[in-house]
Amino acid sequence: MAILIFFVLHWYSSLFFQTFFLHRYAAHKMFTMSKTWERIFFVLTFIFQGSNYLSAYGYGLMHRLHHAHADTEKDPHSPKFSANLFDMMWKTKLFYSDVVRGRESGIEEKYYKDLPSWKSFDMFASNWFNRLAWGTAYVAFYYVYATEWWMYLLLPIHFLMSPVHGAIINWFAHKFGYRNFTTTDTSMNFLPFDFLMMGESYHNNHHKHGSRANFGGFRWHEIDPTYQIIKLFNFLGIIKLRNTKKELVAS
Repeated sequence: MAILIFFVLHWYSSLFFQTFFLHRYAAHKMFTMSKTWERIFFVLTFIFQGSNYLSAYGYGLMHRLHHAHADTEKDPHSPKFSANLFDMMWKTKLFYSDVVRGRESGIEEKYYKDLPSWKSFDMFASNWFNRLAWGTAYVAFYYVYATEWWMYLLLPIHFLMSPVHGAIINWFAHKFGYRNFTTTDTSMNFLPFDFLMMGESYHNNHHKHGSRANFGGFRWHEIDPTYQIIKLFNFLGIIKLRNTKKELVAS
């Protein structure tokens, strides 16, 4: 039971900071926050993503390019230009590494605007010592608490939690699901009720309304859990939603 609880907690906590901080804040600037809160969320992202920490700067830039060039050869991660899921994940990894290390050239300046950047912390959080330390901690936890051999099959997901989250949406939500809106790409709403991806699976809604903090809300069953937390953070003054009246009416 302890293993399953740990897995679920890691899944949703890692996913929350990916969708809240890296996606909706870093890439899209759907809300603003103070520099202090930004640094706090950098640290929290490191704590909860652990061995697969993603840079807000690198993720934000890559995701902006995905929206600008969805399902074209310039898309950093499109099923249309990958042989299979793992091929797409590997290409995404290489592109992300180039962006983080400043090796990617030819990207227009507009895509860099207002990206959250804390290079020294990114270097610390992404170094292999920390990644191995987190991985060792996961293995130790399983060694102490695993009661069945099959539980160890969950360990690779812990090691690659953030890439797995990204792959689910970038692959499956461009292949399976339903569409509320006609778009120039293949984005779909992967799940009618998003119990798995905290609102991220409403991918077609998001591609149509890229600046809207609420990914759901267009059908009665489209409830975006992350947006409910965003509204709470906005009420508490931790963040400030852009177009607050429009967002709250739409929710």
